[in-house]
Amino acid sequence: MLYIPWKGGVVVASDVHVGLARQEGQASGPEAGSPESLARMIIDGAATSKAKHVLLLGDVKEPIVGAPRHVRREVGEFFWHLQAAGLDVEVCPGNHDVGLKGMVSPSVVIHPTGGKLYGTVGLFHGHAWPSADILEQARTLVVGHLHPGLRLAQGKARCWVRASLPARRYRAPKPSNRPDSVLETRVTEVIVVPALNPMCSNESLNQEKPRRGRSFLVRRFLSSGEVRAYLLDGTDMGRLDLSP
Repeated sequence: MLYIPWKGGVVVASDVHVGLARQEGQASGPEAGSPESLARMIIDGAATSKAKHVLLLGDVKEPIVGAPRHVRREVGEFFWHLQAAGLDVEVCPGNHDVGLKGMVSPSVVIHPTGGKLYGTVGLFHGHAWPSADILEQARTLVVGHLHPGLRLAQGKARCWVRASLPARRYRAPKPSNRPDSVLETRVTEVIVVPALNPMCSNESLNQEKPRRGRSFLVRRFLSSGEVRAYLLDGTDMGRLDLSP
């Protein structure tokens, strides 16, 4: 999780994938992927940082389209735990979050897929372009979606990715109120948040290129500059080559 010191503090978590741990018809699944366990990680992170706000950076639920009955129940339970702990919850939807709005309390704020801007920090899931406001005003982008990981001798490990970028122009889809499709941006840093759910599969970024569906994020934002990987405990694992 990531902490942003904005108006009392915001804890950012990505790729929760509620419902991944249990298949339809099963009585239960692994505890690590349960709604209560996933919510507890966020609640504990918020308590440690004394934050009162949570921003979920997309892919809150599993599967992509729709949701079986048990997933709808688990999504409701997950949000109930967060709000019962006194946390204000917002969501920047990801590609898995089709129909999420109908599963949560009206008090949960769901932003457009273009993301959310906190000062000079722009946050979006990573499967599609951020808003024009984020591209023009943000210096740092925070994204999820990639499920970053490393292949180590003992197996795969989740990791953070941090990229320092050269100043450049990004070509974005033309916003309806803009005359052209090229936006000036001051973005010089991109942070990729690891998947919160420990049961998620992860990309082995030190051995392979991200698969289809995640290549957009790498191609547009992580293919230049200095890109480094960090384990969850902060260990610097060195540079990654994510160039085409």
